[in-house]
Amino acid sequence: MVFKAPTFHGGEPQMETDHSTRAALETAVANALAVAGGIDACDVTVSAQEQEITLDGTVGTAEEVARATLVAEAIEGVLAVRNRIVAAAG
Repeated sequence: MVFKAPTFHGGEPQMETDHSTRAALETAVANALAVAGGIDACDVTVSAQEQEITLDGTVGTAEEVARATLVAEAIEGVLAVRNRIVAAAG
């Protein structure tokens, strides 16, 4: 029996190695938003690309948009926050 090295279209397969780190960071930010005062983040989604967090969704006011950024920036491991949350009340 001959075993061949695993390849993907002739190249070495690329494995995503930071999945658990990214998931942990997303969870930490989402949990912080859920318990933070001054923001109703039930319609906010959190995603991470390496150590950059992206926030999407809607909140009630512009103050809550700003608060979400501050909460996300305070989490250990977050280097940047891209806030794409929209305030429903202007």
